[in-house]
Formats: sequence, C-alpha cells, structure tokens
Amino acid sequence: MELAGAITIFLGIYLSCLLVISTWRKHSRYKNLPPGPTPLPLIGNFLQIKMGDTLKSLERLRDQYGPVFTVYFGSKPIVVLCGHEAVKEALVDQAEEFSGRGAMPTVEKNFQGHGVVFANGERWRQLRRFSLTVLRNFGMGKRSIEERIREEAQYLLEAFRNTKAEPFDPTYFLSRAVSNVICSIVFGNRFDYEDKEFLSLLQMMNESFREISTPWSQFYDMYSSFLKYFPGPHTKIYHILEDMRKFIAKRVKQNQATLDSSSPRDFIDCFLIQMEKEKKNPSSEFNTTNLVLTTLNLFFAGTETVSSTLRYGFLFLMKYPEVEEKVHREIDHVIGRHRVPASEDRMKMPYTDAVIHEIQRLTDIVPLGVPHTVIRDTQFRGYTLPKGTNVFPLLGSVLRDTKYFSSPEEFNPGHFLDENGRFKKNEAFVPFSSGRRVCLGEGLARMELFLFLTTILQRFALQPLVAPKDIDVSPRMSGFGNVPPTYQLCLVPR
Repeated sequence: MELAGAITIFLGIYLSCLLVISTWRKHSRYKNLPPGPTPLPLIGNFLQIKMGDTLKSLERLRDQYGPVFTVYFGSKPIVVLCGHEAVKEALVDQAEEFSGRGAMPTVEKNFQGHGVVFANGERWRQLRRFSLTVLRNFGMGKRSIEERIREEAQYLLEAFRNTKAEPFDPTYFLSRAVSNVICSIVFGNRFDYEDKEFLSLLQMMNESFREISTPWSQFYDMYSSFLKYFPGPHTKIYHILEDMRKFIAKRVKQNQATLDSSSPRDFIDCFLIQMEKEKKNPSSEFNTTNLVLTTLNLFFAGTETVSSTLRYGFLFLMKYPEVEEKVHREIDHVIGRHRVPASEDRMKMPYTDAVIHEIQRLTDIVPLGVPHTVIRDTQFRGYTLPKGTNVFPLLGSVLRDTKYFSSPEEFNPGHFLDENGRFKKNEAFVPFSSGRRVCLGEGLARMELFLFLTTILQRFALQPLVAPKDIDVSPRMSGFGNVPPTYQLCLVPR
C-alpha cells in the first residue's frame, strides 16, 4: 500500500513537471522553435534516440516532423537539419548566422573554446584566416604539399612490399602515411614508421576517434551537465587528448628554442612568429594555448579522417572487384606502371575520381556533422532560433539524399558520372561540410585520397580473405564518426 502511494505521488509530480515544461516552452524564448517530439522532464527526447544509431533515429523523426525539427538532449533544445536543401539553406545561404561552433561536451574540457575547430567569434576568425594562409603558403613553397604526399606514398609502398603479399591489418600502415603528411607541415618533419613515440601518438588518436563515437559518448553529450560530476568513460577521452596536447606542447618548446624568424620550418614556427608580431596587441588570439590546440586540431583532423576513408576504400574495392579492375585500367592508360601519379592526372581519370567521391559519400566519416550554433537570434523557415541554439546539420542525410543520389544506399560511382562517362559534380557531395565552417584541410584531403589510392593501385591488387559478397562494410561503431571495421587483406604486386 505504501509503495502504491509513493508511485502515485511520483507520477503526480512527474505529470506536473510535464505541464510546467509545456507551459514554459510556450512562453519562453524557445516558443517558436521547429516542431518535434515532446520532451520529458530531465531526460528530454532520450526515448526517441537510440544510442549507437543516432543518425537513423533522427532520420526517423524527420519522416514525422519534416527536414527541420527540434529534439531535446536533456533540457537543451537541438535543431536538426536533414537533407541537402535544409543544410545548404542554413550553412550557405545564411552562413553568417549559422557560423558558430556548437557544444561538444566530450571534448570541451580539453579545448574550452580554444583552437581553430572549437573557437568562436573573433578568436575563430583570426585562427581560421591564419591557418588557411599558412596551409596555402606551404602548398606553394619550396617543397609543395603534393611533393610531400608523393614522397610519403613511396615510403608506404615500401612498407606494403614488406608484407610480401601476406595478410595484414592496414590500419596503422595508412594512418602512419597520412599522419606524416600533416606532421611535415605542422612539425616540419616526418617520423620513421617504427618510431615508438609516433606509434603511441597514432594509437591515442585512433582510440580517441573510437571513444568519441561510442554510444556512451553520445549519451554523455546529451546529459553532460549532470554526468560531468561523476566518473565514467568520458574521463578516458579527456586523458587521451591531454596526452596528445602534452606531446604537441613539447614540440612547441623545441621550436621556440631553435626558432629562426627569417626561415620558418613549419606551422608551429609561423604561429610563433605571429605571436611575436602581435605581443603588444591586447585583442590578439595568437598565444601558446591557441597554438597548441590549433596544432592538435590540424593533426587529428589531418590524420584520422583521411586514413579512415582509405580503410573504407579498400573494403569497397574488394567488395566490388569490377570497380577495382576499371580503376586499374584507367591508371594503366593514363599514368602507366612506372611514372609516379600526380594530382594533375585526376582531370584525365573521371572514373577513378568518381570512385573516390563515392567512397567518401558512403563512408560518411562524420555523419552528424560537427555541431553549429547560431550567433544571433535567427529566422529560419518561419521559425525563431534564439542566439546560442545548437544546430545539427546531418551530413549523412545530405550524402544519402534521394533527390540527388539515385541509389543512395548502394556503392555506385555512376552517381558522379554523366552519360558519356565524364565526371560530374553533385552539389549534395558535402563530406567536408559547407559554409563558413567548411573543413580547413579539404584541398589537402582530396589530394591525399587521390595520390595515395592511385599510387597503391598502380602497384598492387587488393585481395580479400573472404568472398567479396561476404565483406561487411558496416561501421564498427557509429556516433560522432563512422569507425571502420577491423579487417585484414593481402596486397598482391601487379
């Protein structure tokens, strides 16, 4: 009897809370948000979102509420954008209003609004402008970015030859090569593939990408205001990123001790020189904290996204051997078996270009997109988004938009080819996002994907350990990122 009474009291309080929240929503600053499922007290729309399958959960809500809707992560409203048209309208047509970086609680303790990826306002503008300039200058310097990639591809080929066509896991082969390209830009040198400190760093990076994509991280992002006071897996991510930050801070000190302002060696040197130029400017954002965390941003983004895409690429090519054979034929026709591939070859290789685009489309490395926020009260499609409202532009929903891709769930290079076999652009191809927050390293990543893939396929054929039809390309886990499955393959010299 006492238990029944307690349950009755609890339900009464809970229903009262529902009534209060409903009334509050109608009269609060959020009263004109897009429609969405009614949130419950404290837990918001937790019941409508399946952890580990967030993208599909949100896409199911789109079917009910349309391409623009609101969900609550705990007590926080999140405006979700689905499909190419809604995302373009926000990130491109209203680029300034949607240019803020939204909250990512799993990494907030490490970055706290510093570094080019997580900064906002004037800090973000200064860091982004500077980073773009430095990356562009390195692309045109004494040793271009393309030269760095082509050189690293040769080191990768040698490592692959040493496998002697035996089964191996390509994960760290690819991450070492891709990471060395960004290392040569930010640190001024590449690492030997057996360097223990380098391998430890790559392991931390791989693990952090995996950790921020777990169901727990998604749960933590929803309820961080409460969970941050308790121990849990989120502390593991913090410690991994903190160790990476310490490594970069050590490199910064080394550069400071040997800096020659007349001859910058890398991104860190360029930033240190800018710090000295602006040391008397009170509004300058060029300081050691932003240097270390911007370098970490570039290092992480410049390694994990491209290496993961290449790992997926191997899987798709093994699952569809007829596609790999067509790429081999195009490489042989345009480049031959002996000349080192160059970025200019891409214009003459429409099929290979289409295959790379399709790999990126279906790989969908960051399916939810990195969160945005509106920087001022914003009118959008008849709704009012108050300043600071978090926005999720679902890039995965754009890359599989049925209006722009005829068979969105299938691997089909024809999505990027016209009836004459020529490459055709598709405006819904946005793996790097779009608008003001488009990925800094888009040009670098595109060049790496083409040069690494063509260099490997020029010399090797991919051989799976199972029948192509049995190859599973499903992500190992899907959250912030789509983490590739673990697998082995053989590389057979051609």
